Amino acid sequence: MIEATRQASIIDRMIRAARLEPQLYEEVEHDQSATGQALLVVVLGTIAAGIGFLSGGIGALIVGAIVFLILWAAYAFIAYWVGTNIFKGPHTSATWGELLRTLGFASSPRVLLVLTVIPIVGIFVGTAVFFWWLVATVIAIRQALDFDTGRAIATAVASLLPLVVAYYVLLAIVA
Repeated sequence: MIEATRQASIIDRMIRAARLEPQLYEEVEHDQSATGQALLVVVLGTIAAGIGFLSGGIGALIVGAIVFLILWAAYAFIAYWVGTNIFKGPHTSATWGELLRTLGFASSPRVLLVLTVIPIVGIFVGTAVFFWWLVATVIAIRQALDFDTGRAIATAVASLLPLVVAYYVLLAIVA
């Protein structure tokens, strides 16, 4: 019974996160016990993406999940540093864990990536989920760092750039 309640709680939180409810992001920011749920949200999104893109098999899915977990933590750390050092506002106050939790729940729309397996429709779903995730990420950063939307957008973009550069450098090395 307790497990069913816990699952309902995470599903409810994921729906609220996907609805872009700022109150949800405030809630998980302050709920240290939500870190495990945020981790599960990221894993579920990664599994959905792996199923949706159907490439590489189970090994690629496991490696992809590990890589995405590392990227989630790295992005949260970079966004925390950028937000509290470069774009810090008069009310900015947060910890890395608070940002980690809010960004984890911002990944909630990624569970829909399982639908990318559908020919033609999948392209539109993937694109919509990407932009949905971006908006959720800005809200997560805004709420966790007590920012206005402009600072949150600047932090989100500035924090994403090092990861994009690292991705292309690794891609060039592997290729």
